[in-house]
Parts: sequence; structure tokens; C-alpha cells
Amino acid sequence: MNNIDLMNYWIESSDEDYDAMKVLFDNHKNAWCLFIGHLVIEKLLKALYAKKNKNAPHAPKVHDLLYLSDKVELDLTENQERLLSIITKFNINARYDDYKKEFQNKCTNEYTLEQIQNIEEVRTWLKNLLATNQ
Repeated sequence: MNNIDLMNYWIESSDEDYDAMKVLFDNHKNAWCLFIGHLVIEKLLKALYAKKNKNAPHAPKVHDLLYLSDKVELDLTENQERLLSIITKFNINARYDDYKKEFQNKCTNEYTLEQIQNIEEVRTWLKNLLATNQ
């Protein structure tokens, strides 16, 4: 698979996860909604990695969004760095039992909606980067 095909794969997969995130929120599955929201952003970062690395388009198999943004050589604002740090935690907190119950309690509708808005802000920024001819 060449880098453009891989980039498109990651974008399409991210878009599917974005739809799933919204369905999970509508069905009050807030912790899993945010877990999937993390995947939305992770996959867009991996799409950017594929776009920028024509000869070796396969991104590192990690889930840390700050690490991936570093590998893509993004110049982050403080706010973008803060959002990626927050969103990265959704991967761990929703997945592992010792964090899961505490995270579920934290994921009120208000908190989850705020985080969805943050995910959407980052998603829009990354999709714009993917659409440019860098």
C-alpha cells in the first residue's frame, strides 16, 4: 500500500470512528465514546504520518498522541498540546479496569460533551492539514 492509499485508509477509518463516537454519546456510553474519540484523532495523526513519509508510511504502533504529533513534526500551540494530552488519557482510562470505574464516574454528559467539542476542534485542525498540499 502506498502512502496515499494508507493515508486515505486512516482518514476513512477515523471518519467511521467519529460516527461511532456520536452514536455512543447518544446512547449514554460516555467513557467508550471518549475512547473512540481518541481513536479518531490517533488515526488522523497516522494519516498525516503516511502523507509525510512517502517511502516509509507506516506510523509507529503507539497510541500516545503527543508522541505521534512529534513524529509528524507538528508545531503545536500550548492549547493543542493540552488537548492532545487530555485526549490521550481516554485511551488508557476507558480500557483498563483499574482506571475504568473512576473514568466512567468522571464522564458526565457535561464533561463528555466538552471533550467531544475538544476532539472535534482537533479533528478539524488535522483534517485541514491533511487537505493541504504540504
